Amino acid sequence: MSMSDPIADLLTRIRNGLAASKRWVDIPSSGLKKRVALVLKEEKYIEDYFFIAADNNKETIRIFLKYDYQGKPVIDNIKRVSRPGLRVYVGAGEAPRVLDGLGISILSTSKGVLSNKKANHLGIGGEILCEVY
Repeated sequence: MSMSDPIADLLTRIRNGLAASKRWVDIPSSGLKKRVALVLKEEKYIEDYFFIAADNNKETIRIFLKYDYQGKPVIDNIKRVSRPGLRVYVGAGEAPRVLDGLGISILSTSKGVLSNKKANHLGIGGEILCEVY
């Protein structure tokens, strides 16, 4: 089965796992999904992630979700911004602040997948993949 928007699938699996208070979620792996998981870990929205290799050369990412001391998810909202039907791009240094700096947006840039904070620091723009807060 082909998937038209794998990033939306990644975000939906994380959202559903948080809603069900799961400890982790398993997601089919790709290079872009690995980089998005790395940015989420760098910005401390997930505990950790690692890769599980299957027998048929398929790799899976296991993402460990993060909760606060009361058991509430650290991620309140995670939504797709740019989608296959409507791509959203920003110029150099124009990456939007999410919740006045309390959240992040994840961008696909020429330097790789970065958070809006790093992209603004480096002075580069790109496609806004999603917003997390």
